[in-house]
Amino acid sequence: MSRGFDLAESLTKGVEDRSGAWSFVEAFAAHWAEPLQRGDGWPEEDLAAAEDRLGVRLPAALREAYRLFGRRRELTSNHDVLLDPAGLYVDDAEEALVFRQENQGAASWGILLDSLTDDDPAVFVRPDLAVKSAERWEGWLDRLSLCFVEIVLSESVLADLERCDFLDPEDDSIELLERHCARLPFPAYPIGEEEHGIRWFLGPDVLVRDDDGMALLARGRTAQDLDRLRALIPGDWLNA
Repeated sequence: MSRGFDLAESLTKGVEDRSGAWSFVEAFAAHWAEPLQRGDGWPEEDLAAAEDRLGVRLPAALREAYRLFGRRRELTSNHDVLLDPAGLYVDDAEEALVFRQENQGAASWGILLDSLTDDDPAVFVRPDLAVKSAERWEGWLDRLSLCFVEIVLSESVLADLERCDFLDPEDDSIELLERHCARLPFPAYPIGEEEHGIRWFLGPDVLVRDDDGMALLARGRTAQDLDRLRALIPGDWLNA
């Protein structure tokens, strides 16, 4: 893509392993936000204090993400919230370590306690329902590093910027999306929802998230890039 950054190529490597994930986040931040700098991550003493308080060892992937960019709120917490080390907690049922929450408390993301010894464990999500007995942890993504890539992508299209927008798709919106934009090499999720999951697309300097045809969220590198997408996929865009 423009300015020497090929988002699709970088993401292909980013979904392979932890090292690729962190390289993708660094490159994405440099080209679509602001470059990562010293001080953007949490220091070791804060992570060690969290471990002492919780009585658990944080997985390597969680420590690496927090130390690299855990304090960059515009990369992690425009809508949903990546918890600070001091805010990490074990859920009431003592099943999972919670590290992320939906902005209105409607869901939580966590790592099952019996997988905390894994370097890059799977991530699960639990809805906060009116009927508490129906709540349970459900598969989200099969690696924590992959989840952090998803967090950075999702928070980028949910920023409060003139470069971001939302569309309630019309009958032909998804067809137009697939015609004009390329599917990105990120697995459909949540786990087990390959046919009806969340998918990512890339157009000319515009990133799009397709929530199973129920919503399109987009971010352009510039406002003009976003305008071009709106012209390709007409509809009642929220911020147009």
